[in-house]
Amino acid sequence: MIETLDIKTLDTILDVMPIEISFIDENDELKYFNKNGSRIFPRERSVIGKKVQQCHPVKSLHKVVQIIEAFKSGQKDSAEFWIDYKGMKVYIRYFPVRDEKGKYLGTLEVSQNITGIKKLEGEKRLVNWE
Repeated sequence: MIETLDIKTLDTILDVMPIEISFIDENDELKYFNKNGSRIFPRERSVIGKKVQQCHPVKSLHKVVQIIEAFKSGQKDSAEFWIDYKGMKVYIRYFPVRDEKGKYLGTLEVSQNITGIKKLEGEKRLVNWE
């Protein structure tokens, strides 16, 4: 539970996750992104506070806006797609963030390099560090 974590610890946890997280608020402003060390889509601190429309490539912007509008209206609860990018298979998901009463608070974008995951076969049940 969040009550037992301070903000610095929570931020550090989010930074070590093997995914990229970005959050835009209800006004379409980028408010947070984790600093995952091997970011697929690098971000500078200066983008915090900017409108999402200023942070996405023009060729995909109309889809991002469409997703956000569907979340704001309550029509959709997720959006996902995958792309080939710089030799990686990238899985990108969007989720609306709503409060306990269903009020839209913003959108969470989650991106992950799944190239290695797609190659997994069989099982590996125990850690073997040898």
